[in-house]
Amino acid sequence: MASTAVVGSTGLVGSHILSTLLSLPSISSVHTISRRAPSSADTKLHPLVDADNTQWAPKLSSITPPPGIFFSALGTTKGAAGSVAAQRLIDYDLNLSLAQTAKSSGVKVYVLISTGGANSKSMIPYPKMKGELEDKVKELGFEHTVILRPGLIVGDRTESRPAEWVVRKIAGGMSMLGNGFVDFWAQDKDVIAKAAVAAGLKALEGGEGVPKVWEIGQSEVVKLGRTEWKA
Repeated sequence: MASTAVVGSTGLVGSHILSTLLSLPSISSVHTISRRAPSSADTKLHPLVDADNTQWAPKLSSITPPPGIFFSALGTTKGAAGSVAAQRLIDYDLNLSLAQTAKSSGVKVYVLISTGGANSKSMIPYPKMKGELEDKVKELGFEHTVILRPGLIVGDRTESRPAEWVVRKIAGGMSMLGNGFVDFWAQDKDVIAKAAVAAGLKALEGGEGVPKVWEIGQSEVVKLGRTEWKA
């Protein structure tokens, strides 16, 4: 039985990571850290709620015993945050703080939902901050670090992202012709979530086939989250 913690559990991918974890008999407990409590009343769920995200790291460190796997699907947009600098405070600073706390608390496996374009040397702020975060969490030395790099995330968001909405509708339409038309550039939020859970559990089990740093691209996201997924 595995104990887990999730940050970003009210977001598009994070909410599906949460529901997937709660559905699995192999998961003993799920702690969430968020501004608002998840809607589920599952007895395995232990929500830690605080509107002040500077208190999230202390809340994570208070979990006893520490979770075996920590999932981060935490992220925002420049539009929602108000500026690139404010977005970086969430996507980079807060994520890194929580990763550092997870490591010092004794978490064995760290799973990060990143992006396919992450690159610390990019001149574009979003892929740059994502790439910088990846570089830093790799340095922390978890027993296993799992980084998922999906393409466009297909699914209905609560916040307005007009440009993404158009592309997601195109992806949804093309998927009706067959998954092969979209798998190489866009993945469904549920597929990404299941891939994250599958990889996290596999990493926790260990074995020679699991690298210390496991970087999962779009084709492997589809493989883990749909082709090979077993509930």
